[in-house]
Amino acid sequence: MIKATDIHKSYGALEVLRGVSLEVSRGEVVSIVGASGAGKTTIVRELLQHFPQFEFSVSATSRAPRGTERDGVDYYFLTPEAFAEAVAQDRFVEWEEVYKGTCYGTLRSEVERIWAKGHVIVFDVDVMGGLNLKRIFGADACSIFIMPPSIEELRRRLVGRATDAPEVIERRVAKAEFELTKAPGFDHVVVNDVLEDAVRETTRIVEQFIAC
Repeated sequence: MIKATDIHKSYGALEVLRGVSLEVSRGEVVSIVGASGAGKTTIVRELLQHFPQFEFSVSATSRAPRGTERDGVDYYFLTPEAFAEAVAQDRFVEWEEVYKGTCYGTLRSEVERIWAKGHVIVFDVDVMGGLNLKRIFGADACSIFIMPPSIEELRRRLVGRATDAPEVIERRVAKAEFELTKAPGFDHVVVNDVLEDAVRETTRIVEQFIAC
């Protein structure tokens, strides 16, 4: 356990903590990574129920809400102009233009808020965001890539959501085919064929990580 007051913490050139007091232990970042439709959000919800010391890092996005998504719960929904302003003000730990005109990012304020409470940060991010977080946090993080059993199954899940137009789904599937090639760059790969098995394996990995 590490206790510190009024600290400034950087990972490389990125300062992610500014003048905060906190009590944390090594290995406080868990990144659940995967393509849209792989099941990472469902697995994150299960982890949050299993580990009371975990807290979800709400990402910011420049897109509009989908379905029942709520601002400040699922995402911080920013206008494209507000997102660009936040980038210019260096308010992100990392950010990425995932699709043309659609950006996602991790706000520094989220990292500060969660770590100030001594909680473990849980990220639910796309593949490029996961690679950025792995680069930033290094050995202080556990990154788990959630793999769909097949591209065909991934497409079926996206269609089943009934939240995207067919052309959007095909764009997501095409992006996923590229993202799957990045799986070896993460600490662990879990195939989400049967959800209960994937949750059990992810939980096992995380338990080993936080026990170190």
